[in-house]
Amino acid sequence: MTDFCDHERRIVLHVDMDHFFSAIEERERPEIKGKPVVVGADPENGRGRGVVKTCNYEARAFGLRSGMPISKAWQLCPNAVYARENYPLYKEVSERIMIILRKYADRFQNWGFDEAFLDVSSQVDNYEDAAQLAACIKHEILWQERLTCSVGVASNKLVAKIASDFNKPDGLTVVREGEAEAFLAPLPVRKMLWIGEKTEQRLKEMGIRTIGDLAKSDVSFLISKFGVMGKRFHEWAHGNYVSEVSESRRTRRSLGHESTFAADASERSQILNRLNDICQSIHERIMKRNLLFKTITVKIRYGDFETHTHGRSFQLHTDKLEELRKTTEELVQPYLDSDKRIRLIGIRVSSLMSAKGQKTLTYL
Repeated sequence: MTDFCDHERRIVLHVDMDHFFSAIEERERPEIKGKPVVVGADPENGRGRGVVKTCNYEARAFGLRSGMPISKAWQLCPNAVYARENYPLYKEVSERIMIILRKYADRFQNWGFDEAFLDVSSQVDNYEDAAQLAACIKHEILWQERLTCSVGVASNKLVAKIASDFNKPDGLTVVREGEAEAFLAPLPVRKMLWIGEKTEQRLKEMGIRTIGDLAKSDVSFLISKFGVMGKRFHEWAHGNYVSEVSESRRTRRSLGHESTFAADASERSQILNRLNDICQSIHERIMKRNLLFKTITVKIRYGDFETHTHGRSFQLHTDKLEELRKTTEELVQPYLDSDKRIRLIGIRVSSLMSAKGQKTLTYL
């Protein structure tokens, strides 16, 4: 049994919703589906002073893009559907999507409204499994929210993010370990993170147009031009990137433990024994940190990567192992009655608080 936080080999997913704001507008107004849709400021018949927040692919065919002055967008495509931003709706949809994504990840990192990184290293055995998991995520988002996303799969965040943009919309691109440099080489340098328009222009003046050109450049020369960033550009161009998927510890309010069976399991006793082991592991961590918890969530993943979570909150905080065991068994029971074999089982306790100065509490 492996704690999901302790895994040397990394497989990272970057999930990027396709033209998120405009896609939500299309979903809410089916009559505009297939038309150029622009979300942003009021164009005021070409006199508007704001910018395009996002636009769909039909609009991009006319040359429209995010950040473009809305007056310019009007000149290029006056017959587009122009919608004002509806941030409360976008935020609501984003939060639901992030809930879906979190349950698939060992580690999760939100990247704005419409993107997220998922470290799934302990969830999968290889890149084929990771591709199947990514396909399952895409299917669930489409089923639950009627929206498409593109997913990049790689050994680090940098390559995964570039891969998610490689085959949009509704794409799935897998870059296996050892393939990153070849994958990146033909791409324009602007595809690299943190290379903006000005840096791109400077690189072009130096004869560096592709990421492959950047990888072959002399690192000392790059440092002389860009300082420490020159060295980083060179490393990244080779597909090397060490930053891990991480969420601010200030927002982390849970502890979890998951276990993948060596072979998909169907025997009730085998599953419950593993569940008991996980409870014991979590309880040891809770006691070591002198914490109380209030919410328990179980996660079940079947052999086809279909994933379910189910939770329960107590009225009061507790640190009792017997309560943890009893509740997790009750939560997992409905999934044991399925004909499907189970690949992974996990438990997470949340709504944590320090036990210092507190009475030991149980739920009613």
